[in-house]
Amino acid sequence: MGEPGTKELLSLEQLEAAGGLHSGRKHVLSILVENKPAVLSRVTGLFARRGFNIDTLTVGPTEDEHVSRITLTLDGALHPIDQVTKQLHKLINVLKIRDLEPTDTVARELALFKVAVEGPQRAEVMQVCEIFRGKVVDVTRRSIILEITGTTEKIEAFERMVRPFGLIEMMRTGEIAISRGRGET
Repeated sequence: MGEPGTKELLSLEQLEAAGGLHSGRKHVLSILVENKPAVLSRVTGLFARRGFNIDTLTVGPTEDEHVSRITLTLDGALHPIDQVTKQLHKLINVLKIRDLEPTDTVARELALFKVAVEGPQRAEVMQVCEIFRGKVVDVTRRSIILEITGTTEKIEAFERMVRPFGLIEMMRTGEIAISRGRGET
């Protein structure tokens, strides 16, 4: 790369090598950890110290009560992801890390939407919810709460559909993901 302040043009390869260009690939990391205090803060701290922005983060139990799974999504350049995963492997309570390939992964997200609706609009919103295979989980005189489960794209499409009705509040869980087939997790 050229010296700071120079007007040299850089090639795409040079930008990628320098880490100045994001891959455009969303990384879904599945991290198996021992179910012990402060493991989550050590894992997320590793990303924070390296300047990564975690898009979504979910943590939950696995089939083994002593092991938890952290699923986090982020967008980053390929080289730094490799560096971070190598650093994660060094953490004592981290058992296994996988950067899940989107084509070999089933990923879902849960979202709740509180929408302001009265009268005839209520039927319209409920019809949209039905089209997205959602559920009505609460109804009051002036609002309705809807539950939608699906891909990130489905959740975002549903949000675009109900926003014009008067979206009051929205809560999303973040993605959980699992690899297809009998492969290792």
